[in-house]
Amino acid sequence: MLFDADSLSDADAPDVDSDAERRALVALMLVPRVGWQRTRMLINYLKRPTAVFAASRSVLTNVPGIGPHTAEAIRAFQDHAAVDRQFERAAAMNVRLLTLWDDSYPKRLRHTYDPPPCLWMRGAMQAADRHAIAVVGTRRCTDYGKRITRTLTAALVQNGYTIISGLAFGIDAVAHKTALAENGRTIAVLGSGLARVYPQQHTRLADAIIESGAVLSEYTLDEDPNASNFPERNRIVSGLTLGTLVIESHEKGGALITARLAVEQNREVFAVPGPVGAGASKGTNRLIQRGHAKLVLDADDILAELPPLPHSHERCSAATNDGESATGAASTKRPMPDLTEKEAQLYNILTRTPMHIDVLCARAGVPASEALVHLLQLEFKGIVEQTAGKQFLRR
Repeated sequence: MLFDADSLSDADAPDVDSDAERRALVALMLVPRVGWQRTRMLINYLKRPTAVFAASRSVLTNVPGIGPHTAEAIRAFQDHAAVDRQFERAAAMNVRLLTLWDDSYPKRLRHTYDPPPCLWMRGAMQAADRHAIAVVGTRRCTDYGKRITRTLTAALVQNGYTIISGLAFGIDAVAHKTALAENGRTIAVLGSGLARVYPQQHTRLADAIIESGAVLSEYTLDEDPNASNFPERNRIVSGLTLGTLVIESHEKGGALITARLAVEQNREVFAVPGPVGAGASKGTNRLIQRGHAKLVLDADDILAELPPLPHSHERCSAATNDGESATGAASTKRPMPDLTEKEAQLYNILTRTPMHIDVLCARAGVPASEALVHLLQLEFKGIVEQTAGKQFLRR
């Protein structure tokens, strides 16, 4: 059943606007046994988070889903210092707390069956982000998968769509970087707290996303990237969007969980076919074979299933002027971005043939640690690509 906070009358709507109520809501996040579903039930029943902590054991156990052990855990909670630390860290990191009952909470996510009562956010969301597509796939992607991700993501951005993904290695990172290179909007949803960006190697990428989009998490700021968090966060990735595009997935990949959740949320699902027998394409090929996803050869296959945007950019499909699909060559050249002296030095050494980082550093006369920083910026600018084995080439 879909949760719909908009369906509550003004008289029935919970009060979570004040600082005290928001602090009590965060405190509920820290109580063992409570979780998101019970938090929503408690607040909808008692109307205010502070009322939850003031309620007697008998009142709490009258709330559907709240047993005596959970009621006792709520009444025993005393770790107000932990709540203070959350808000102190949030202020220091310029993190904003969105609650399920805020007007600024993403409406598409609110109308799913399991929306998180809290979202911590760095950056900002805009009205245009209602028109979003999730682009997901395997961490162990192929060069084919990277190329298709860049082509389709660029076309979606050029058509005015925000790109949602999970900041993971592989397809997720390529989708975020491509959106940034195209001067588009992108949003990352973490499976850890915002103070524990995972993978740590994508901290710079997260910072770049914050400049022109947002990074979100339902978890407390210092939450570690526990394995169980990632399937949970996938419902947010799909729930924020009009549809989910799966580029590559192994037979039991996490991207397939996102696709399943998208179906359950009544969202579109798209998948790119891959070579028969290729491990990274087994999941996507199965999605298509079983009728769980629409086969995608170019961006028009996606756009045809979506409502037109009110003020979209001039339509630009993934097809090239020669009529090639997403599985063909990449499209139009972009103007060369401004480069720093070091970025220009590295770029001028690279060619369209992959070059190992050690060879590049030897020719440039810079250490690998320094070169990798500049190469990451060149990736953000969309003119350099990293392939397997720490090799780089011009795009």
